[in-house]
Amino acid sequence: MKNAVRFRDLTLGYDRHPAVHHLNGEVADGTLLALVGPNGAGKSTLLKGIVGLLPPLAGTIERGVPASDVAYLPQIAEIDRSFPIAVYDLVAMGLWRKAGLLGRIGRNERATIGKALATVGLEGFEDRAIGTLSGGQMQRALFARLLLQDARLILLDEPFTSLDSGTVADLLELIRRWHVEERTVITVLHDYEIVRARFPEALLLARSPVAWGPTAEVLKPENLLRARRMSEAFDDRAAVCEVHTEHAA
Repeated sequence: MKNAVRFRDLTLGYDRHPAVHHLNGEVADGTLLALVGPNGAGKSTLLKGIVGLLPPLAGTIERGVPASDVAYLPQIAEIDRSFPIAVYDLVAMGLWRKAGLLGRIGRNERATIGKALATVGLEGFEDRAIGTLSGGQMQRALFARLLLQDARLILLDEPFTSLDSGTVADLLELIRRWHVEERTVITVLHDYEIVRARFPEALLLARSPVAWGPTAEVLKPENLLRARRMSEAFDDRAAVCEVHTEHAA
């Protein structure tokens, strides 16, 4: 089976201080993977590494799809909602890789945008400024933009934070559809009930990988306890681990 992402002894971090240590493994094409772990465990850092926003300190990330086939949704707190843009234009940005930054929005494209807005329940919101939206409405608009990107690899960073249960259910249904379409979806989550119910595979991080595989096995109490203890013991001032190579005499 083709791999969507492969990690080879990957270390990621900031200012030479590692946030993810020595990660090895593959995410098969079409996988629905939850990325879980304590706060500060490196989950968001790993997504930024996959999308290419953060270069490795050591090791490599290999993607099985080109950058144009990757869609990334950061945490909603990282998105500037004061920017003066309407919902329609925000969603239409999902077409830029196909149409180009100055691409013309024709009849077919308008129909596609309208369908995406209807799918996420935002019909009638086209002219609303994004600054007037609730948190749930904003996340729906961002998911509509993801729909238009039509990517094979989708990265979601805490997409359900502070959302009402109805919005969470609707967005989970979109994720389920992507999985049925055999797209690869990697999602950072804190709600273990959602992970157990909806995500077949999980990767538990605590700066270093703790467990990776079927969700029921990964989320065993002993693994969660180990992850918490590892996270508490981590030294934020530590430098990147050095790899020592012994030469034969």
